[in-house]
Amino acid sequence: MSTTVNNCHILLFPYPAQGHMLPLLHLAHRLSLHGLTITIVITHKNLPYLSSLLSSHPSSITPLILPFPSHPSIPPGVENVKDLGHSGNLPMLTSLSKLHDPLLHWFNSHPDPPVAIISDFFLGWTLHLAHQLNIPRLVFFPSGAFLAAIDDYVWNNVEQLKTLDQVELSALPGSHVFKSHHLPSLFRLYKKSDPDWEFVKDLKLANTKSWGCVFNSFEAFEGEYMDYLKKKLSHDRIFGVGPLNLPGPGNLGSGSDLNEGLLTWLDGCPKASVVYVCFGSQKLLKREQMEALALGLEKSGTRFVWVVKTGSTQEREDGFGNVPDGFEERVAGRGLVIREWAPQVSILSHEAAGVFLSHCGWNSVLEGIVGGVVILAWPMEADQFVNARLLVEDMGVGVRVCEGAGSVPEAGELSRVIGESMSEAGGLKDKAKELKEKALEAVSKEGSSVQDMGRLVGELRKLKPFKSRIQHTSVS
Repeated sequence: MSTTVNNCHILLFPYPAQGHMLPLLHLAHRLSLHGLTITIVITHKNLPYLSSLLSSHPSSITPLILPFPSHPSIPPGVENVKDLGHSGNLPMLTSLSKLHDPLLHWFNSHPDPPVAIISDFFLGWTLHLAHQLNIPRLVFFPSGAFLAAIDDYVWNNVEQLKTLDQVELSALPGSHVFKSHHLPSLFRLYKKSDPDWEFVKDLKLANTKSWGCVFNSFEAFEGEYMDYLKKKLSHDRIFGVGPLNLPGPGNLGSGSDLNEGLLTWLDGCPKASVVYVCFGSQKLLKREQMEALALGLEKSGTRFVWVVKTGSTQEREDGFGNVPDGFEERVAGRGLVIREWAPQVSILSHEAAGVFLSHCGWNSVLEGIVGGVVILAWPMEADQFVNARLLVEDMGVGVRVCEGAGSVPEAGELSRVIGESMSEAGGLKDKAKELKEKALEAVSKEGSSVQDMGRLVGELRKLKPFKSRIQHTSVS
C-alpha cells in the first residue's frame, strides 16, 4: 500500500455490532471512492460483513484479520454483540482492548502504515494507541451529534449526575431535561471504582479528546449540536457525512432487495398507506407486548408490514416473539408478518410506506427520515430515548407511543395514534417530507454532507506518513 500525496492510508476499526459496523463500512466505501487506501480491523467471524465492500474495492480496501481475544463472559466462537444482546457490550468492550498490542506490532512492522485511525465511539482506547504511534485518532459516531453532546456532558460529570433522578442539560442547545433512566445505558450502569467501568469511563472521555469526530448525520438535522461540539472542543474537525446508507446508484449494496412477493404486495398498496413495524435486530417482545401490538394493528384497520423477531425455542415457549393465534388470518390481505430479516431501507423507501413504528435506533431513524415517513417512537434502551426526543420534540416528525423495554402499550391508544398518523393531511407528514428532502439535499452535489466529506478527506490528506512523524512528540 502506497501512502502518497494522492493516496493516504487510513485504519478503520468498527465495533462488532450490526448498528455500529454497517455505517462505518459505508464510510469506508465513501473514503475509498475519494481515492484513500483503507485497512479495516476485523476478526474472523465478522469477516463476512466485509464481503460486499471488498468486492467493490478489491485494490483499495484490505482487511486486517486478528484473532478475537478471549473473555470469560463471552462463549467461544462468539465475536459479535448480536449473539450476546446489549448485556454483552461490557465484556465485548474489555475484550477488544486486548487488540492493542497486536495493532501496535502491526503498525511498527508495516512498510507503509496508516496516517490516522478512525474507530467506533465504543473503542475510545484507540486514542491511547494513536498517541503511542503519534498519529491522530478520529472517533466515528454511528449515532448522532445530540447523543455525542450528551455523552460528553454526562461522562465528564458522572459522579454528580449518577445520584439524580433527572438530569438538566442546560449547557446544551434546547436545555433538555432527561429522566436518569432515559440516558445512555452505559452511563446508567456505571459503577465507580469497578475496573471494568472505570475503563468504560476512560474510553468514553477519550472520544471528545480525539483529533476529530465523524457523524452519520447531517447539518439540517443536527447542525446545532455539531456547532455546539465545535465550540465546546475548540476546533472545527467535526464532520457530518450522513446519511451514509442510501439506496441508489453509487452506494454500497445499492439496488432493491425486496423479494418478489413483498414487492408485489407493496406495489398493490396506495401511496403512503402502509405502517412498517420493526424494533431492530436485538429486541425480543414479551407476550403482553406482542398481544397489545397485534390488537392495536388489527383495530387500526390499516395496512401494515410487521417484522417479528422470534427468538429461540425456549424463548418462544416462554411467550417471547409469538404472534397471537388467529391474528394473521384475521388481517389477511391487509397485513404481512415477516419472521426473518427484512430489507428495511427498501421497504421504507417504497412509496407505499407512510408510517414507521420504531424503537428509534439511530440507523432506523435515518432510514425512516430518508423514506419520508412519520415515525411512531417506542424507545426501549441505549440511545433510543435520546433519538426519540430529537425526532418528537426537536424536529416534530414523530409521535411517542410508548417508552421502555418492559412497557406495554394500550392497544386502543396505539390504534388511535396509528390511524391519525395515516389519515393526517399535513403537519407531521409535511415535516417528514421536508426532512427527507433536506437529507437528500445533504448528500447531493453541493450538500452539507458532501462538503463535510470533502473536508474530512482534505484533512486526512494533509497528514504526514507515519515514518516521518516519529520524530515529533505530539499530534496537533
